[in-house]
Amino acid sequence: MTLPNDIAGTAALAICESLLLALNDHKILPEREIVGVLKDAAAAHELAPDGVHTDMHVAVAALINGILDGGNSVRRR
Repeated sequence: MTLPNDIAGTAALAICESLLLALNDHKILPEREIVGVLKDAAAAHELAPDGVHTDMHVAVAALINGILDGGNSVRRR
């Protein structure tokens, strides 16, 4: 990715994580639903067809799974 895409991607990730936290804090989505959204997003990249941006899909899935492991998008109680 180019630098502007990295900046845009990082900003989008920060905004999405903040939205997920707010949805949970305001009891709009429970933790299990937020975790489900993240797992679905990771699976979409894990199951992407080989040969088309494969390295990117692997990296995106790893990042999302890292967020799940770290609990960044859910204030686990």
